[in-house]
Amino acid sequence: MQELSVNLTIPIPEDSILITKNEWNELKEEKLRGVYWDMKQLEERIHRKQDWIKENILYQPRFIKKLDAEKGGFVYYPRAKGQKWSFQANKMADFLDKHFSDIFIQ
Repeated sequence: MQELSVNLTIPIPEDSILITKNEWNELKEEKLRGVYWDMKQLEERIHRKQDWIKENILYQPRFIKKLDAEKGGFVYYPRAKGQKWSFQANKMADFLDKHFSDIFIQ
């Protein structure tokens, strides 16, 4: 079998850097670490209204055990009138990505 060996130089623009996929994922996660969303921010993030989010995600039996902070999750479910929803942004974003088809394709 014949082989061809090539030495190739690809210029990277001055305003760019090359990083690994792992480094990129760590940077994305770090950006959301310590950030919390309220319901309005979650609505804006997934382009759905609160009623839809509650019906299709937050109160779905298949998800509630994973989500509820009282069960070890990352969503604070209001327990009394006047309390607000709270979501750990990085974990909620991961959950939405992981369960995209379960949520949006029914």
